[in-house]
Amino acid sequence: MKIAYVINDYPKVSHSFIRREILALERQGIEVERIALRGWQGPLPDEEDRRERERTRYVLRNGAWALPGPMLRTMLRRPIRFLKALRLTLKMAAESDRSPAHHLAYLAEACRILAWLETSGVRWLHAHFGTNSTDVAMLARALGGPPYSFTAHGPEEFLRPIGLREKIRRASFVIGISSFGRSQLCLWTGFRDWHRVQIVHCGLESSFGERTYRAPHAARRFICVGRLATEKGQLLLIEAAAVFVSRGVEFELVLAGDGPLRRPLEELIEKHGLQRHVRITGWISNDRVREEILAARALVLPSFSEGLPVVIMEAMALRRPVLATYVAGIPELVRHGENGWLFPAASLEDLTNAMQQCLSSAPQELERMGENAHQRVSARHAIDVEAAKLAMLFRQPPSPR
Repeated sequence: MKIAYVINDYPKVSHSFIRREILALERQGIEVERIALRGWQGPLPDEEDRRERERTRYVLRNGAWALPGPMLRTMLRRPIRFLKALRLTLKMAAESDRSPAHHLAYLAEACRILAWLETSGVRWLHAHFGTNSTDVAMLARALGGPPYSFTAHGPEEFLRPIGLREKIRRASFVIGISSFGRSQLCLWTGFRDWHRVQIVHCGLESSFGERTYRAPHAARRFICVGRLATEKGQLLLIEAAAVFVSRGVEFELVLAGDGPLRRPLEELIEKHGLQRHVRITGWISNDRVREEILAARALVLPSFSEGLPVVIMEAMALRRPVLATYVAGIPELVRHGENGWLFPAASLEDLTNAMQQCLSSAPQELERMGENAHQRVSARHAIDVEAAKLAMLFRQPPSPR
């Protein structure tokens, strides 16, 4: 069976979970063609991502001027389908906070990939993220392309559920990456379509947590991995670091990632005189992330809004306790007192208390939590098990609209 993945930006440092899923599907005997709107430029620390770039076709690589030709050919070859797709485009635009021009661009992109799908013999189209990549998949289907499905990760799709009901209604199935994710998809669609919404977790290879073991109590260091953005709560984490310095607590904090909040974070670090305690790495490779997690006592994620962060799975696989907020799908994986600490979002007091408890925990307690974490993530997030679930869905006959 041959399918295609359509993704807005691929490969990408923060999208390693998509690469893992594609490679696991190929181990299941499914041929996967990679299609991305963007992603052919920019640094990629991982060699695996650089190989993926060579295997990916890019819709906008030659600029927007490459779109009118396929759009005109589709309009002439399939006038009725084109008019139906155009009507759907305008309907989605009417519900959106984006201009009609953006949605017409999605239609043009769908026309371009339609020819690729037909030439390649693709029988199914799957999108990651329920945003514009799913718009393109839905319009390609309306133009006569293969059935489509999509994976919604959150939080963007749930905070701005523009056209989400229509996308779910027209899809053969929809994936939530957690029970919380499924609940949000059900919230934004009718009861008659709930059966389309399935759960398939993001996953890790079994080898990820089977390498050299290091005791989590070896350092008084916390690691926070992710895009530097307001919703991730890193500004609150710097405030917590300032509290520890004022109390004379010895600790280290590493922020692994980059993003629009980097400059404000650096300014806040400087304001509180935390340069000796806090380090920002920028984007780093998966191997480097792994090393940073192993060098830390625990992972801390004070997020305000989330889906279910893959880095939590990675830290747990490496036998590190996790400190995180009661947000979205996180409590489905992190169990308070069992494999980490959970605390209310946006609470500086609760964040500092959780960090202090972690720093004060005996080595045996940290090792117990780390082993519990490893066992839980291994049981729930094995990539080959999750890819098998997805492969079964791809092989089923498409659901009627």
